[in-house]
This record gives sequence, C-alpha cells and structure tokens, in this order.
Amino acid sequence: MEQYFSATQKMEQEVMFPSLLRGVFPQDGADPATSGSADLYERYQLLKSIKPMVERGLASVTERSSASDADDDADGAAAAADGADGSLERRLCHHLAGLQQILSHLTRDTAALTRRYSQILERISPGDAQPSW
Repeated sequence: MEQYFSATQKMEQEVMFPSLLRGVFPQDGADPATSGSADLYERYQLLKSIKPMVERGLASVTERSSASDADDDADGAAAAADGADGSLERRLCHHLAGLQQILSHLTRDTAALTRRYSQILERISPGDAQPSW
C-alpha cells in the first residue's frame, strides 16, 4: 500500500503539465487488454481519481474495524460454533490478495506513466528536464 501511495505522490509531483500526455499511448510493458485505447492523459486522470477512493476506503475500513470490535467479541463465540471463522478467514485472504494484486498493478501503471512523462520532457527540452534549484 505504501508503494502505491509513494508512486502516486511522485506522479503528482512530477507531472506538472498533464496535457503533454494527450495522444501518448503506453509503451512496452503496458497491458493492452487493460489499457484499451486510453492515452496516458486518460490514465493519469483515472489514477488520480482512484487515489482518494483508496484513501477513503482505507479510512472507512479502519473506522469500521474499531467500531465492530465490540460486536465481534460478542458474536465471535457464536461464529466459532458454526465453523464460520475458517470461511471468513479464507474469504478475507482472497480479498486481500485481490487488493494487493490491484494495488501492485496500479503502482506499476503509475510508475510507468511517470517515467514516460519524464521521457517526454527530456525530448522537449533535453537540458532542462530536471530543474537545478
């Protein structure tokens, strides 16, 4: 999760002119099935819109888990008697693995977009791509 937020923050800091990404399509390494015909500008907008959803989702999970701890203590004995704990644990592991896979994919896409943006800047102004402050 930290890698995803780090990659997204780096993208937001480096991509100062997102319009430069219009009409630029992903290079090798991008999955054409998932990218469809979206240019990097559309992907940039998508990646930026996903970040707050992930942050809100993480916050709501944290809030729900602390609020439901008391309920879980009371319900835990009944669930254990039904043998549901194993099923819940398997389902949780399945969903966490899926979330990890999605976050890894988003992190990879974000890093690739940031690298491509840097390449575009270097091509536009070879000596001025990185400011020397």
